[in-house]
Amino acid sequence: MEVMNLKIDLPKSIFSRLTRAVVEFEMIDEGDKILIGISGGKDSLFLAYALALLKKRFKKKFSLTALTIDPKFTNDLDVESIKNFCNELEIDHAVEEVDIASVIEVTNKKTCFTCSYFRRAAMNRYANSIGANKVAYAHHLDDAVETFLMSLFSSGQLNTFTPKTFLTRSKITVIRPLVYIREFEIKNFVHKNNFEIVRSPCPIDGKTNRQTIKNLICDLEKIFPDLFAHLSAGIRKSALRDLWDSPKTLDQMREVYHSYLGR
Repeated sequence: MEVMNLKIDLPKSIFSRLTRAVVEFEMIDEGDKILIGISGGKDSLFLAYALALLKKRFKKKFSLTALTIDPKFTNDLDVESIKNFCNELEIDHAVEEVDIASVIEVTNKKTCFTCSYFRRAAMNRYANSIGANKVAYAHHLDDAVETFLMSLFSSGQLNTFTPKTFLTRSKITVIRPLVYIREFEIKNFVHKNNFEIVRSPCPIDGKTNRQTIKNLICDLEKIFPDLFAHLSAGIRKSALRDLWDSPKTLDQMREVYHSYLGR
């Protein structure tokens, strides 16, 4: 893997947006101990690389450590290459097995929801056990837009994840430093620098609702070239314009109802 022993750096256009996200949402504070969720996919490897760079350049002093969750979907998850990558970045790395595959098989519950729930819970427990006060995930701008659209389609709500979230139960702050970076930029960078990507063990990789939304956006961009830019603008609270009020209950409408139709 050619990333070994190279000088950690990023293109100026990417570094400036990475820095903007961290500064705008005040993601990193002096003395933070940040746990990175690293699966070995392109996004999480890039996140570890980017945070290692920020650690070198920021005046604020903070520490990094990383955790890989093995969901036991396969018996051949390549954790060794992930560990080697983290070592080169001078980031401590650990692996924790969480038998999510068996839980899904026994309960017959939705794969994505169950996997996400157990992964997050394991990350938070481990963060608490090592005294980490923040957990960093590799969600990028495409993820935010896709989540926004998925929420609208599946629940009728305008909702997406936030760049920084405090979890009251675990007392952990979740940060997403890549929220201003596009997926294709990450893909191009890790390809150019020959990062050793670990194949996803997910049994439905490429067949999820998220992949459907991703494909839909791609198809619609052929008709509406500015679609992604408009969707990413739409995830801001300032994008709200003329929307209907929340539905009123029968009790709330009773007096007005009688004024129209009598008692």
